Amino acid sequence: MFMTLEVIPLPVSDIDRARDFYRDKAGFHVDIDEEVMPGMRIVQLTPPGSGCSIALGDSLWESTPGPTPAPGSYQGLQLVVADIKAAHADLVERGLDVSEPVQYAEADGATFMYFTDPDGNGWAVQEYRKRATEPLHKLLTEQAEG
Repeated sequence: MFMTLEVIPLPVSDIDRARDFYRDKAGFHVDIDEEVMPGMRIVQLTPPGSGCSIALGDSLWESTPGPTPAPGSYQGLQLVVADIKAAHADLVERGLDVSEPVQYAEADGATFMYFTDPDGNGWAVQEYRKRATEPLHKLLTEQAEG
């Protein structure tokens, strides 16, 4: 049985501000922005090329068990790019306050940059150059077919 991680609910204090940030500054695509049932608005956004989205909602947490996470309490969310210099230039051009890339080791996958959303949710962007020739979605499709 396959299971895919496709949506991560993200705690934010202002849905419109978060939607605008992720769309305009981080470059995510807005997949859904509507009231999906009476009293429940969902905004779902997907990073370009990703199979996993984030979901923002005003009553989203009421339908999940456990405590409601505070806006800004998520840290370590991670995006992966094949070329961190190109990604950095694109994000800076969009107006995103993103750190300079830091190479922690020579190995592929050891270069990162960081940013936070308006609430303080923390993101890392990892360079994994291998993704230029081996996109994850292609590898997963080959595994499923093989």
